[in-house]
Amino acid sequence: MIPKVFKEVIDLGDGREISIETGKLAKQAHGSVVVQSGKCMLLCTVVSNYKQADVDFLPLTVDYREKFAAAGRYPGGFFKREARPSDGEVLTMRLVDRVLRPLFPKDYHSETQVMIQLMSHDPEVMPDAMAGLAASAAIQLSDFPFECAISEARVGRVNGEFIINPTRAQLEESDIDMMIGASADSVMMVEGEMDEISEEEMTEAIKFAHEAIKVQCAAQVKLAEAFGKKETREYEPEREDADLAKKIHDMAYDKVYAVAKAASSKHERGAAFGEIKEEIKASFSEEEQEDFGGLISKYYSKAEKAAVRDLTLNEGLRLDGRKTDEIRPIWCEVDYLPSTHGSSIFTRGETQALATVTLGTSREANQIDMPSYEGEERFYLHYNFPPFSTGEARPIRGTSRREVGHGNLAQRALKGMVPDDCPYTVRVVSEILESNGSSSMATVCAGTMAMMDAGVQLKKPVSGIAMGLISDADSGKYAVLSDILGDEDHLGDMDFKVTGTADGITACQMDIKVKGLSYEILVNALKQARDGRLHILGKITETIETPNADVKDHAPTMVSRRIPNEFIGALIGPGGKVIQEMQKETETTIVINEDPVTEEGIVEILGVGSKGIDAVMAKIDALLFKPEVGSVYEVKVIKMLDFGAVVEYTEAPGNEVLLHVSELAWERTENVTDVVNMGDVFDVKYFGIDKRTRKEKVSRKAILPKPEGYVERPPRDDKRSGGRDNNRGRDNRGRDNRRDDRKPRNDKKED
Repeated sequence: MIPKVFKEVIDLGDGREISIETGKLAKQAHGSVVVQSGKCMLLCTVVSNYKQADVDFLPLTVDYREKFAAAGRYPGGFFKREARPSDGEVLTMRLVDRVLRPLFPKDYHSETQVMIQLMSHDPEVMPDAMAGLAASAAIQLSDFPFECAISEARVGRVNGEFIINPTRAQLEESDIDMMIGASADSVMMVEGEMDEISEEEMTEAIKFAHEAIKVQCAAQVKLAEAFGKKETREYEPEREDADLAKKIHDMAYDKVYAVAKAASSKHERGAAFGEIKEEIKASFSEEEQEDFGGLISKYYSKAEKAAVRDLTLNEGLRLDGRKTDEIRPIWCEVDYLPSTHGSSIFTRGETQALATVTLGTSREANQIDMPSYEGEERFYLHYNFPPFSTGEARPIRGTSRREVGHGNLAQRALKGMVPDDCPYTVRVVSEILESNGSSSMATVCAGTMAMMDAGVQLKKPVSGIAMGLISDADSGKYAVLSDILGDEDHLGDMDFKVTGTADGITACQMDIKVKGLSYEILVNALKQARDGRLHILGKITETIETPNADVKDHAPTMVSRRIPNEFIGALIGPGGKVIQEMQKETETTIVINEDPVTEEGIVEILGVGSKGIDAVMAKIDALLFKPEVGSVYEVKVIKMLDFGAVVEYTEAPGNEVLLHVSELAWERTENVTDVVNMGDVFDVKYFGIDKRTRKEKVSRKAILPKPEGYVERPPRDDKRSGGRDNNRGRDNRGRDNRRDDRKPRNDKKED
């Protein structure tokens, strides 16, 4: 039976469309859609168990995978099968998760899985921009308790014009690359990178994307209605007790308020809050504690959150005693690690990052191999968040999604300031040694200083700051918090991270938890962030004002050289013998790439100190050496022969030519050793290619004065007897003058 298909089409306004289709694929999932733009097709399925899990959070898994078959390619590796997700896939999962998660009820604890798969790839369409749309559309077709439709859109700007979901080619020319997630009413998530834009320009980009998202949300609602909107499933809600909530609030509020106002450290404050909580628990009998279960802890957390928020809104004070726009004390240091190519420490309050820089050749570039994109990164940043940074002991299970996300944000913040002509592959690693608020922004600051310390000629230094927002819709009060603490991260209505230079924003990440946040508040928050960012930038430049002029003595120097395509093979040698021996002798690393446009060879030479690099450059100069006809060159005898001497040009070692015995001197030379010997150095004149021998000709005698009375030998007469054309004195019969009456031997045989 042919399935009934339901479809909605979204017009992007420039001739492109996005279609949402359901009813054909994956019908046993609780909701499934195929989202298509051009030849790009995403299949999204959603499933949620009907039984609540025994946890106090939403066990939501968002999985995004790109199938290599979608692009007509094979996966790399031995098994030729898709394996663990790439960093690019992980980043897309995070973008979708951050928008979906807040829209499920807080007491919904069923295991829920959202799976998005790239089934067909179009080089002109970036699939991650449609992943949020696909996820929300599938949920709208399910019976999940979900607040409202959402979508995500990428916005770029080319020549001053905003573009929704630009192609990768357009993105190369764009000065903005932002992903916005929103419902029809509220912006919920922003993440992206920019080319030093202003706060107002960033806000305009968000507004532009939100208008497009409204259309996408309406299309999802229309599709769900046509398909047949399902009744929202019933689930067992969490137990509530209003009287208990009020009782605990009254017991805890004033005590928490007092501790919050005391401006204590993280651990002191945590211990004080813990004592209040234990005191409240102790006021209940064992039977009551068993009966109420986790309600006591739940209501205490609500009371604590309310008290801390009120302290900020009412008195403009924060947990550590700072004012809302005050930055924690900062100290910095560079060149801390003696053996790295560059290093720095950035400490802000109770957050500390140690950054290192390693310089390498193009061989060390980070290779990206995804079905939707193949390329390499010559600058990349890795972020590590060990458990001791928060005073915890837990096992390390590989790189977490959070580490991938935070590292990517810091990388996007810095990469625009690495000059295009930087000869190195640059790897920055940030080790978080302490964490109490915004270690990703500490990574940006530490990374800036470490690269400047390493001698990477950054265009401008970059700093970053994490901001928070606390608002009260009833009173209209709000407070923007600069440089938030870890505790302030979860109790606020918005947390956002902004990085930039003194001239504009380079990257941002926002999670907005309150509905209907006005753009006026958003602009004010961004401007306050700018003030904080500039303050931090001042601390950075006090420590290291400009990049070091040179790399460190123990760090490698990089020299690049272009050579004609025809010389690449000679430099590499048979089986790589020449280049391998050269690297071993000079203690350098040599990488040869081919320019895809000019087809020239690009030779990268990496070495510590100039001796080895100079030796490689000399070898290349020798390889490229072309003597000019009529010029005189100094040569050295490197081999003796009966009929001459092999000499090499002293300015191009390894470049050899035969000096024939007849060109040694004007006088007749019986033995080569009568004139020159091994190791002799003298001048010769270059005559180019000899027409008779078709080999290069050089002469020593040509630059010597002729002896007195010297008589030139007469030129050879080719017609004389014995000439080459007369078969050396034989009769004039050549092979073509054989007697015509000569019969083949087999003619003598009888038939």
